[in-house]
Amino acid sequence: MTEDEREVGVGPWPGGVAAWPDDPRLDPELLETGDRRNVLDRYRYWHLDAIVADLDTRRAPLHVAIENLEHDFNIGSIVRTANAFNVAGVHVVGRRRWNRRGAMVTDRYLTVHHHADPAGLAQWAGERGIVVVGIDNLPGSTPLETAPLPRDCVLVLGSEGPGLSEQMLAVCAQVRHITQYGSTRSMNAGAAGAIAMYAWAREHLPVPPAGG
Repeated sequence: MTEDEREVGVGPWPGGVAAWPDDPRLDPELLETGDRRNVLDRYRYWHLDAIVADLDTRRAPLHVAIENLEHDFNIGSIVRTANAFNVAGVHVVGRRRWNRRGAMVTDRYLTVHHHADPAGLAQWAGERGIVVVGIDNLPGSTPLETAPLPRDCVLVLGSEGPGLSEQMLAVCAQVRHITQYGSTRSMNAGAAGAIAMYAWAREHLPVPPAGG
């Protein structure tokens, strides 16, 4: 059996309707037809709203932003990773429309904010005491591993290729970079976002039990 042929999730609840649990979090349609979503086992058969409500009780005090200047395809990947770290929110700066395919519907499980420009993001963060931290390998930036990241912060990724804009750099309280050892000048924005979120989580989040 190939990886593509393996069934994901679970089938209908065993025993039929008469055996369904009496739990308002459970979705009758999923109980009847099965749950093939990419969710943790503890959320099998749960309504979407019930999953979101549970996630809301333990959101990380981390936000992630990306400049959407060229309809960046990495935004979907960053949203999916942000869901994995259960961040408080994702912020799209610039163009409102973004390609959701890479998010694999994970945008339904968190809040996606929009800001017209870097000044809008900076105002939003400033009103909440959230530090704006740019992630880009620029002269004068600090390696992620050499200094702690603020607990209440928004990690900002630039568009693929050009990186952070001058306008965004102007509102960043600090700029950090990911140490690289090869020949390429920069790495994929989605990969950089995942590394930055992982670095923040290692500092500020407890290690959960296996399986989430």
